[in-house]
Amino acid sequence: MGVSHKGAISLGLLYIPVALYTTTRDNDIRFNQLCKDTKERVKYKKYCPSCNKEVKTEEIIKGYEYEAGKYVVMTQDELEKIKTKKDKTIHIIQFVNLPEIDQIYYEKNYYAIAEAGAEKAFELLRTAMLSEGKVALAKTVIGTKENLIVLYPTEEGIIAKTLFYHDEILPVPKQLPKVELNEAELDMAKTLINSLTKPFDATAYKDEYQERLRNAIMKKIRGEDILAVDTSEQNNVIDLMEALQKTLAMSQNKQKIGSA
Repeated sequence: MGVSHKGAISLGLLYIPVALYTTTRDNDIRFNQLCKDTKERVKYKKYCPSCNKEVKTEEIIKGYEYEAGKYVVMTQDELEKIKTKKDKTIHIIQFVNLPEIDQIYYEKNYYAIAEAGAEKAFELLRTAMLSEGKVALAKTVIGTKENLIVLYPTEEGIIAKTLFYHDEILPVPKQLPKVELNEAELDMAKTLINSLTKPFDATAYKDEYQERLRNAIMKKIRGEDILAVDTSEQNNVIDLMEALQKTLAMSQNKQKIGSA
């Protein structure tokens, strides 16, 4: 697992060198784009119209378009020069109660791992935050963006969660109208929710569609036909109470079968 970012957690005079590692991997099947006639893979080339040639990766530089067709070039050395010491550290701004941060702001997760020699200071911060039920709100520059980060303590370590800024969050596209709820319907909905409530176990879930997709690909390789796995039609139940009662009955039947 490669390091995504190296820095240090900074809190006053406390300085804890850490490395950030990605917490997830992409298991999805990827399709290549092919020419319809030849079935050959489509190639994309980086091309300069003025030079009339393909441009290699090492020949490409970064430029900002400040007017139409006019660019100012920024080198990697120049980008590094404008970073302050705070930019190069994960600088803690304040501590926050976790429920105060709306889930919509969370973007990516990283494992924060202490570098050699910083384990004790790292463990002190993790244990203190965990016992107080707090998370740390911090900032750092990754690449060319200043990221807002939450340092989230767990029983095993610290997760660094990058956040979207408030101006990056789009407003709700459509406001739902206010509706009156029937007490009996609400009680039935609560019963349904409680009947399906159980402890969360991440290992119990997997991408079932990806499995079917892999099987379908293997069938195509063997020259077999792909058959539809579900041809049933969706039944639209208009009456809300009827829909709740039927769903609850289905849930209870599944639980009986599972416990038998």
